[in-house]
Amino acid sequence: MRKNSGITWIYKTATMTLLAGLLLTGCGKNTQNTDAGIEAVEALEYQSALECFEKAIVENEDLELAYRGQGLAYLGMMDYAHAIESFEKALSHAGMFVTDTEVDINYYLATAQYKSGQYEEALKSLNAIADLKEKQDDVYFMRGSIYMQSGDYEAAVNDLNKALVNSKNDIGMTIDIYQVFAGNGREAEGKAYLSAALDNRLDDMSDYEKGVIYYYMGDYENARNFLETSKGKDKNGANDRDILLMLGKTYEQLGDSNYAGGLYSKYIDEHGGDPVIYNQLGLCKLATGAYEEARSAFENGIQAEGANPVLQELKFNQVVAYEYLSDFTKAAALMREYLESYPDDADAQREFEFLQMR
Repeated sequence: MRKNSGITWIYKTATMTLLAGLLLTGCGKNTQNTDAGIEAVEALEYQSALECFEKAIVENEDLELAYRGQGLAYLGMMDYAHAIESFEKALSHAGMFVTDTEVDINYYLATAQYKSGQYEEALKSLNAIADLKEKQDDVYFMRGSIYMQSGDYEAAVNDLNKALVNSKNDIGMTIDIYQVFAGNGREAEGKAYLSAALDNRLDDMSDYEKGVIYYYMGDYENARNFLETSKGKDKNGANDRDILLMLGKTYEQLGDSNYAGGLYSKYIDEHGGDPVIYNQLGLCKLATGAYEEARSAFENGIQAEGANPVLQELKFNQVVAYEYLSDFTKAAALMREYLESYPDDADAQREFEFLQMR
């Protein structure tokens, strides 16, 4: 099975909270449709946003901002190819001098390139704006992440440390940096950043932040205690969904998948479908042997509306659920479809060979 890799800390390139503070205004030009499109992006209404930006382009509003907004909508839809095209068009309509707008667009262009696996192109986009503004923690974080994935460890550490300094040792940044190390086989080195935060900044953290750090340190008892007490308090950027997801994962690690599943189900009942929550619920159901309920959860997650950051995991786990249900014909058919979308997944290729033999 595949566990959700997009865990709750929502600050950097993996999520659309990057889109905070989206509104930029053109100099002397009407931006009515562009502004409406940005409002739609902020509301996660991406198709409506695209219609607004298309109208803005046709009516010759500020084209740099209109194409920028179009790129943001595509980025929210995880349509990275079209996002890249839109951001490049936005830059083609820039003025002679580099302003904050061009820095912003280059950053989002790099994000789309990074998410689509175009690491060299993303580095070029980031290099173009590095050091142009003070405190570019997001720029250094993304560039450090790319260096780490590309095997340039020294450059990665240098940029990740710059990101941490520029963020004034922000706890969210600390956790993101840990995840970069852990995701590249260097978890022990990543935990050093978490330990330093606990040693030096414990009194400055919210209960939610403490809970998340203790979770990644493997101290699940403390993680549970702080996450439980974080409910209804100052969460320092976290919402109820963040806390629920983190708390559920903590109970899973403590061996109480039934209780964790109950938390996820309660959230879905109260707030509606969320693909990440559905994925975790499905994993809990697999762990407790409720395979039909697991299959249903994964399929509900796949069908959830809006951007889906865990679609690949959901589709893989759907296959696993059918395997547990001994429906190998259906599992093989779904795995064939999965490999059409994700042909480079070596684990899935081996699993498909196994299913064909069944």
